[in-house]
Amino acid sequence: MKVGILGGGQLGRMLLQASANYVVETYVMENDKHCPAAHLCHHFVKGDIQNFDDVYNFGKKVDALTIEIESVNVEALEKLESEGIKIYPKPSAIKIIKNKIRQKEFYQQHQIPSSDFVVTQNQNELDDHHHFFPAVHKLAEGGYDGKGVQIIKDKTHVSKGFDGHSVLEKMVNIKKELAVIVAMNDKGETAVYPPAEMVFDPVLNLLDYQVSPAQVPEKIYWRAEAIALKVVKDLESPGLFAIELFIDEDDAVWVNETAPRVHNSGHHTIEANYCSQYDMLWRIMLQFALGNTNAILPSAIVNIIGEEGYSGNAKYEGLNEVLKMENVFVHLYGKAQTKPGRKMGHVTILDKDYTQLVRSAHAIKKLLKVMA
Repeated sequence: MKVGILGGGQLGRMLLQASANYVVETYVMENDKHCPAAHLCHHFVKGDIQNFDDVYNFGKKVDALTIEIESVNVEALEKLESEGIKIYPKPSAIKIIKNKIRQKEFYQQHQIPSSDFVVTQNQNELDDHHHFFPAVHKLAEGGYDGKGVQIIKDKTHVSKGFDGHSVLEKMVNIKKELAVIVAMNDKGETAVYPPAEMVFDPVLNLLDYQVSPAQVPEKIYWRAEAIALKVVKDLESPGLFAIELFIDEDDAVWVNETAPRVHNSGHHTIEANYCSQYDMLWRIMLQFALGNTNAILPSAIVNIIGEEGYSGNAKYEGLNEVLKMENVFVHLYGKAQTKPGRKMGHVTILDKDYTQLVRSAHAIKKLLKVMA
């Protein structure tokens, strides 16, 4: 079977690493021939995933197609689907999710708990919605990894907003952030991974570290899983989805956003769960039985981020010390160049003791630095 991946970054790289378990011919399309996934696939095609002709011509080479990032040309995917190419997830789901306005309207339409919102066409309209402040302003399309998102605390911060098609969301009084990964196959069968608790860097707005399974009361645990499952079932699409959730101070659960693909919040599943999220997506695309999502051991993830003040050829300080640590797994993404805030890899930690997981996470953050 021939399977194509649109996008060749670190997620595509890890998806290809999991493909070794299956008899499959892999294709990757990306603009950069030196991207992390390029050397792991059978066939690399240089192209623009947002260009109709590039995506359509690439898709005609394969039997099934998936994405590493949602900013793809959906019109080309729709045409490919109409011609019998299997797309995971369906273009209809990608179309909803890639646009944050459509995504919020989808939650509203299906009575999925999510914060109140209004649509804005330009920055000046923010003045008309001051009753929403504090709020979060998000570009409808193009935002990724903390970009395209601004917090508007009050009227004095309106100038931070976006002068384009955006959504203004009333800010949730967040106590915890969770992520739940849900798999669904062509038969509509589902598998849900235990919720992971996310801790974000307040400056970079990127994941600082996470712990899984999340330590939350059982009623919140089950509520989070039920809401995530409803999101995926209402999308009516096979594939793998990551649903990001907020827990507020009153223990209510709100959907923040959904990703229609393998996700950074599921990196730990490679070592910590019986079936990784990457293996699960291959099972879905190749029509095999869904895997076991149970955790083998509790885990934590630390992102390896480029240090401030360093740009150029990446050098890893403290790597040997981290590699000597017990039940610690280092994943480097094969990016030759570092710059401040760039994700260069991650480290997964396994331990029965949650306190020790967090201690190890902080120790690794102090030890492992990406310099140039």
